[in-house]
Amino acid sequence: MTSQEVFLKQLAPTSPYPFLISVDRAEGVYLYSPDGKTYIDMISGIAVSNVGHRHPKVVEAIKAQLDKHLHVMVYGEYIQSTPNQLAAKLASLLPPQLNCSYFVNSGTEANEAALKLAKRVTGRTEIISCKKSYHGSTHGSLSVSGNEVKKRAFRPLLPDVRFIHFNQEEDLVDITERTACVIMETVQGDAGVRVPTKKYLQAVRKRCNEVGALLIFDEIQCGMGRTGKLFAFQHFEVVPDILTIAKAFGGGLPIGAFISSYENMQQLTHNPMLGHITTFGGNPVCCASALATLQVIEEEKLLEHVEVKGKLIEDLLQHPKVKEIRRIGLMFAFDFDTDERVNRIVQYAKEHGVICYWFLSHPNSFRIAPPLTITEEEIRKACAVIKEAIEVS
Repeated sequence: MTSQEVFLKQLAPTSPYPFLISVDRAEGVYLYSPDGKTYIDMISGIAVSNVGHRHPKVVEAIKAQLDKHLHVMVYGEYIQSTPNQLAAKLASLLPPQLNCSYFVNSGTEANEAALKLAKRVTGRTEIISCKKSYHGSTHGSLSVSGNEVKKRAFRPLLPDVRFIHFNQEEDLVDITERTACVIMETVQGDAGVRVPTKKYLQAVRKRCNEVGALLIFDEIQCGMGRTGKLFAFQHFEVVPDILTIAKAFGGGLPIGAFISSYENMQQLTHNPMLGHITTFGGNPVCCASALATLQVIEEEKLLEHVEVKGKLIEDLLQHPKVKEIRRIGLMFAFDFDTDERVNRIVQYAKEHGVICYWFLSHPNSFRIAPPLTITEEEIRKACAVIKEAIEVS
């Protein structure tokens, strides 16, 4: 069997229409196929490779940890250097009330555990989420995601979940003394890059304070410098009670985290013990990669250039066929009149060596979220292809 036949027949599929690029290696913003074709990755593997593919300092940290040890025990039992250093680094970068990290395997697990923590801390059961949101694909995370098309085949899901409209203050009256938590993406990603107003997020924070509900910000897609701040909530002068991160956090390896106060996290240690438990959470190799990623963002001052690069892309891709461009930092949605046109643009760009992609819940748009390390020359080269794709679509 060819490699494509194995992929199509012996790896479980996620859709009838896989992207079908064969990858031999990756470096920086580029993917290379076995036949030598080069692609500029303008989506960072869906907001994962924020520091580029195989950043040398990340690779060096991974190799150094490989020479020490791999998995030695389930999460939370042994003292290990890299998880310790990573937790300390995060605490130094976050507000003081977000001082305790629990490392998990993925974004969806981070959200699952955050919901459990909120129920445990408040003793309540109701969860408020937002329409058009996306928080993951496991049962709990799917329950608080706002795309009914993705959910209906798997019902029944979690009970006592209610949905409000994102960025609409009048809906905040639905947050009451019954509410354990409000979970929302600081910037909605899969809905097509929906950026809230500062006034709205501050009103959400105020309402949660009034009724004793916890506020969870899901920054799995919009965190790690994607918006021009290390954490997106830093744009809005609002601090959540629980923060979830993943995707770009690992620098290419699988790791997520839910982060809260030490006092809140204590609630997972008793009645019952092991309120959340994970075998591979805090994997030392993944933690080494994550720590190196944070250091690269900081030491190479990547955040200083995000807005300039984002504005350049926005300027280069202005076109009469584009109905709207929504952007924060290097996180884009480009709206068109039909999903068929979007599909033609994405396919043409792929054929000509540039990767952009769709949104699950907003098919009339395509996404761009390149590595923060992308250069001006690479931006101009990629945007020339995308502009041509728009022209011929």
